[in-house]
Amino acid sequence: MRNNIKNKTLLFALLPIAAACWGSSWAPAHNPHNPTAEAKREACPNDDSGLKLPAGFCATVFADDIGHARHMVVAPSGVLYVNTWSGRYYGNDTPHAGGFLVALQDKSDAGKADVTERFGETVQTGGAGGTGIGMYQGSIYAEINDRIVRYSLPAGSAVPSGSADTIVAGLPLGGDHPMHPFIINAEGSMYVDVATATNSCQLKNRTLKSPGVDPCTELETRGGIWLYDANKTNQSFSTAQRFATGIRNAEGFATDASGRLFATQHGRDQLHANWPDLYKPDQEATLPAEELLLLKAKGDYGWPECYYDAFAQKLVLAPEFGGDGGKRIGVCANKIAPVAAFPAHWAPNAMVRYDQKQFPARYRDGVFIAFHGSWDRAPYAQDGYNVVFQPLAGDHAAGQCEIFADGFAGAVKSPARAAHRPSGLAVGPDGSLYVSDDIRGRIYRIVYQGGSEGSGANVTACPSLTAAAGDPVKAAAQPPEGTHPDAGAAAAGNLPVPEGATREMVALGERIYRGQVGGAACTGCHGDSGQGTPLGPDLLGKKWLWSDGGYAGIARTITDGVSQPKQYRSPMPPMGGAQLTPAQVAALAAYVWALSHRAPPTRN
Repeated sequence: MRNNIKNKTLLFALLPIAAACWGSSWAPAHNPHNPTAEAKREACPNDDSGLKLPAGFCATVFADDIGHARHMVVAPSGVLYVNTWSGRYYGNDTPHAGGFLVALQDKSDAGKADVTERFGETVQTGGAGGTGIGMYQGSIYAEINDRIVRYSLPAGSAVPSGSADTIVAGLPLGGDHPMHPFIINAEGSMYVDVATATNSCQLKNRTLKSPGVDPCTELETRGGIWLYDANKTNQSFSTAQRFATGIRNAEGFATDASGRLFATQHGRDQLHANWPDLYKPDQEATLPAEELLLLKAKGDYGWPECYYDAFAQKLVLAPEFGGDGGKRIGVCANKIAPVAAFPAHWAPNAMVRYDQKQFPARYRDGVFIAFHGSWDRAPYAQDGYNVVFQPLAGDHAAGQCEIFADGFAGAVKSPARAAHRPSGLAVGPDGSLYVSDDIRGRIYRIVYQGGSEGSGANVTACPSLTAAAGDPVKAAAQPPEGTHPDAGAAAAGNLPVPEGATREMVALGERIYRGQVGGAACTGCHGDSGQGTPLGPDLLGKKWLWSDGGYAGIARTITDGVSQPKQYRSPMPPMGGAQLTPAQVAALAAYVWALSHRAPPTRN
C-alpha cells in the first residue's frame, strides 16, 4: 500500500480545537452579464444552496435548522434519517427540542423535505445524541451516548412506535474524540470507530514536549475499529472485539462493490506547537496528511507512534516516540500506510460510495468524502470545508482527488466563522447525494441534471499535498475600525490597557494570540477576534469559565492551562502547548484582558 502513495504524488495534490472562492464561471446568477451563470440558473431553477458544483449538478437546501446534524442514512422508501448531537462538542448549547433522531421526507418531489419527524431519546430521558447511524434489515441503528441501539420500523411508517433494543453498550466516552461512527455490511457485521481520547498519547495531552506513553495503554480501549454483530442485542464493549488498531479517529466508512472496507483517518495535531525544536511554524499547517485506509483484520495503522508525511511519502516516527521531525521511521516500517492521502487537518468526517446511476458513471468507481474543515492550520489560512471525490481502482487510488462541492463555509473558512461545515453523507435510492452540516443543521441535496461535462473534463483538482502553507493570515478589520484595507492594522492600539501592563504589551499579545510570535495560535480555538468556537470559549468577557477575568487570573490560566475543562472536550495545555516566556504570557494576558474590556462600537 505504501507504494500506492509513493507512486502517486500528483494524485492528491492555541488551544485544542471557510472563503468560498467563486470564479467568474460561478458568479451569482443575478448578474445579467454572465452567460454561464444564466445557464446555471436555467438548468437549476431551484438551486438555493450557494454551493459550487461541477457542471451539470444542482443542489437544494433539503432541510434546515434540525440540530447539529451528523451522519445520515436513506431508506429504500426515500426517507432520510439523520443523527444529531449535542453536549461538550458544541459548547453545551441548547439542543433542538424533541428526539435526537430526525426523519425527513420529500412527499411533493420538490427537492425539499416537507415532512419532519423526530424520535429517539431526548434531553429529558438523558440523551445527548450522537454521530453514527445506519440501516440494516429494515431497522434504524443509531449511536446514542455510549450505546448503539436499534429501532424497528412498522410497515408504512417513517418512525418507530416502540422503544429501542440495545445492540452494544459501554462504548468509551470522553476525551478528544467521544463519537462512535459505524457501518454495517450485508452480512450484519458492524464495524465501530472507537477513537482516541488524546491527540498523540502523551503523558500530558497536547502539552509542550510531553513524551508519549510507551507502550500506549490507551490502545487497549481506544484508537481502533471494533467489530460487533448487528443481529445480536445486549453486547458489551470489551477488548476482545477489537478488529484493527492504531487509528486515531476514523469517522468515515465505506465498502466497495467487492466488500472491501475503507475508513478515513484524522491525522494528529500540533506538531510545531508541541515540538517547536523539530518542526517549523508552517509545518503546523502542512503536516500530517489526512488518510484513506483499507481496513484489514488485526491491521495496525500506526497511531500514536507514526503519522503520514506527504513530503516524505511514508509513515514516519512521531516526536513523542523518538521521532526527529520526519526522518526517522523506526516501528513505522511495519505499520500499514494509507491507500490515499489528503491535505493536512481537513478533517474527513464522513465517506460514502456512490452506488446509484443518476450521476455519471465515473462517480461509481470511488468515494465521496466530507471534510469538516481545519482549525490547526492557524495562523495560516484554514482549509477543507468541502466534499471531495476520490477515484479508486480496487484497493488503491486511481486518479487525482477532486473538489466536488465547495462553498459550505461562506465568506470565511474557520471554525468560528464558517456558516456551514460538512459532516455527513448519504446516497438516496434515486441517486441524490445528501450532505449534512453540523453547525446550523442544514441538509443539502445534490442531483445531476445532465450535460456535456459529465465525463469530468472540468473537475477541480485537490490542492497538492506538498503545497506551501502561504503567509500567516492577518486579522480582518472589524467595526468600529472601518472598512479601509488597513483599518484593522492598529486594532491593538485602540484597545484598553490593564493596570500593570503597557500598550506595547497589548500589541505583542495580539501577535502571540495570532501565532505570529511564540508558536501558540489561539485563534484556532477562540476565534480570530476572541469570539469563541465550538472548541474554545469566547474571550470577550461574556462569561469567564477558567478565571475571574482579571489580568492576573488570565495570566494564571494561560500558564497553568485547563487539564479537564467541564464544557469543552479537549484540554487547554499550559501556554497553549507552546513555549512562551513569562514576558510573552504577560503580554498575551494583557491582550485577552483588553479584548474583554473593549468598548462596544458606537452607533450613528
